[in-house]
Amino acid sequence: MELPPAPRINPSILAADFVNMQADLARIATADFAHVDVMDNHFVPNLSFGTQMVERIQATSPIPLDVHLMITDPERWAPDYAELGAASVTFHLEAAADPVSLARRLRDIGSRAGVAVKPATPVEGLYQVLDEFDQILVMTVEPGFGGQGFMPETMPKLRALAEEAKRRGSQVWLQVDGGISDRTIGMAAEAGADTFVAGSAIYGADDVEAAVSRLRDLARAASLES
Repeated sequence: MELPPAPRINPSILAADFVNMQADLARIATADFAHVDVMDNHFVPNLSFGTQMVERIQATSPIPLDVHLMITDPERWAPDYAELGAASVTFHLEAAADPVSLARRLRDIGSRAGVAVKPATPVEGLYQVLDEFDQILVMTVEPGFGGQGFMPETMPKLRALAEEAKRRGSQVWLQVDGGISDRTIGMAAEAGADTFVAGSAIYGADDVEAAVSRLRDLARAASLES
């Protein structure tokens, strides 16, 4: 039996120490990507990084950047993050006027193209265009704030998406973000996720490297059992 790919663990630097960002980036060097939440205080009621800060993070990070844009008008701004060299740029389906065209633009620049959906947003409309995206992010909390509780009611949507991707032979990555911890990562992996964003579960741990490894092992075990 062919083994599934190793789960990807993407620590959210929203939980890092902003004053000591370079040191906190170094602490996650064994993870797969650094997850960078960009919020505009419009699409979500919070404000975080912009292009200048992401450019500095890009120059400092020991691992590639996974940029998550929680912003309005992604057609205008998303290409800027791809041009900074971000390995992956994800925008929200709810904010995009033409998601497929934007995904193609990001790919043309050289980034992986991702699309995110809020907990209440259906995913059936993405089935016909799965191959236009490299990653689909199923939010397991409402976007905008760290430290929220995991929403298990999002798992049926994730499972249906995973089954459809398998049926179509799609190689799209399925990412989850929100409330991911030792307690919840197995639930998401069993439902089909292969890429996991975790903030406080990693940066709140005494040993960050061990936390990354433990989350990866728990996700792998759950995916093998499913």
